Order: sequence, then structure tokens, then C-alpha cells
Amino acid sequence: MVGYLIQRLLGVALTLLVAAALIFFLLDVLPGDPARFMLGINASDESLAALRQQLGLDQPAIIRFGQWLTGLMTGDLGMSASQRAPIAELILDRMQLSLPLAFGALVLSTLIGLPLGIFAAQHQGKPGDAGLMGLAQIGIAIPNFWFAMLLVVVFAVTLKWLPPGGFVPWAENPTAAFRALILPTIALALPQAAILARVMRTSLVDVARQDFIRTARAKGLSKSQALWRHGVRNALLPVLTIMGLQFAFLIAGTIIVENVFYLPGLGRLIFTAISARDLFVVRSALLVLVGLVVIIMFLVDLLYALVDPRLKKRATQ
Repeated sequence: MVGYLIQRLLGVALTLLVAAALIFFLLDVLPGDPARFMLGINASDESLAALRQQLGLDQPAIIRFGQWLTGLMTGDLGMSASQRAPIAELILDRMQLSLPLAFGALVLSTLIGLPLGIFAAQHQGKPGDAGLMGLAQIGIAIPNFWFAMLLVVVFAVTLKWLPPGGFVPWAENPTAAFRALILPTIALALPQAAILARVMRTSLVDVARQDFIRTARAKGLSKSQALWRHGVRNALLPVLTIMGLQFAFLIAGTIIVENVFYLPGLGRLIFTAISARDLFVVRSALLVLVGLVVIIMFLVDLLYALVDPRLKKRATQ
């Protein structure tokens, strides 16, 4: 098992290194001069040269890349050119909102999607199955930003149950912070729950046709008992992959949803940094998002090893 973990951790490190290189060099070769953008078109050559030197833009790209990697490993990401604040502090502050939002949406989509998928598989071909899969298809087709605006109209504007946007820091008022994340979490979770329900239903229907399920039925178990005791675990294998990929979609979705609800999260930080052409913030925040996705996929690999006996045996060898 130790060898399996080391192999996966090396894969994580290599993936992050490649991602960092791609992010840095793609942003570094973008057209336009960040110094001229910040100072304006009427800035003098002397002012531009001074700012380029201050930001390190006068150095070769490979040197700047090495300095950025060193800063990532030490936690010193430099200063934001637009906000005049440490980038690490900006990212950590915004992650207090974005992480609960993304993980809350992942948990909620799992709690909704998996039971509905199992229920649909148990009632395959019946009205309940057709009705749930029809609703799931609608949930997949609806963009989360449109669904977010619909939730605001219904629950914030009409019913006035929840706030329409904004965020109160957790330290000031945890209840208000939690209430502010309810609608964004639902807006992110329900479309993903629809995907999970369809994948779980399809996977479990395929498993139900396997010989070991027929054997369990022949021993006296009902269809539901056979599926719950022997089918669900085997059906989870493709679902785990989808759940890992879903986290990437949830992270990307936070950029849109945070702007709909005016939440000061990591997605909104990236949006405002792009608008201000603050490439230092953009590249560090993007790498943090990539790192979160890579870590989730690493955890999915570990769950695979626990759920699939073949992988578990290989990991312990």
C-alpha cells in the first residue's frame, strides 16, 4: 500500500508541475504589457521601466517561473499589482468561501443523486424510473447560472426566505454566512445531482444483469436486497470517477455562481484579476484550483483501491 501511495503522490506532484508550467507560460505570452495596462497609455517610459523592474517583468521568463515555483513552495506568492496586498492572503481569504461552497455542493449532489439513481434502478421501466430520469434530464439541461437566478427570484425576491447575495465573514456571523451559501450551493449541486442519478441508475442496471446478482436472487434475496448488498458497491466504480470529475465542474461553476450572488470567493477574485490584468493573482489562483482538483482525483484513486477488490489487492502487493 505504501508503494501505491508513493506512486500516486509522484503522479500528483508531476501533474501540478506540468499545470504550473502551462499556466505560467500561457499567461506570460499573452499579448499586452501589464505595466502599461496598470499605468495607462499616457505613462512615461521611465515609469513603465520602473514598474517592470518592480514586478520582475524585465527578467527572462524561465527565471520568473523558477521564482514563482520557489514562492509556491514557501507560501510567498508575491504582491497583487492591482490590490496591493499579498496574493497568498487574498487566496486564503477567498478560499474560506469557495471551499465550503464547492464541497457543500459536492456533498449535497451526492446525497441527492445516489439515492435517486438507486431508486430508479430498483424500479426500472416503471413510472417512478421514467419520472426521475425525466427530471434528471431537465436538471442536466439547465445551466447553473440560470438556475441560480431562478432561485434568487423565488426564494430571495418573492418569498424573502434567504438573502439574494453578498456574504458575511464566518467570524462575524456564522449563521448569516451559512444562509448566504444555501442558494449558491443548491444552484451548483442540483445539476450535478442529476448527472449522478443518471450514472448511478445506468451503472446499477448493468450490475443487476451480472451472474452474481442472479445467484443472490436464486438464494432467496429480493431484487432490492440483492442490489443493496451486492450491487451498489460494484456500481460505485464509474460513479466515483464522475464524482471526481464533478468537483472540477463545481470549481469552474463557482466562478459563475459567485458572480451571480456577488460572493467574494476565489472565482470572483480570478474574474476581477483578469479584468485588471493582474496576471500574478490569476496564475496563482488558477494553480490553487488545479491543485484542489488534482487532490480530489487522488482521493478518488484511493477510494477506488478500497472499493474495487482487484485494485485493493494490487495496492497491497
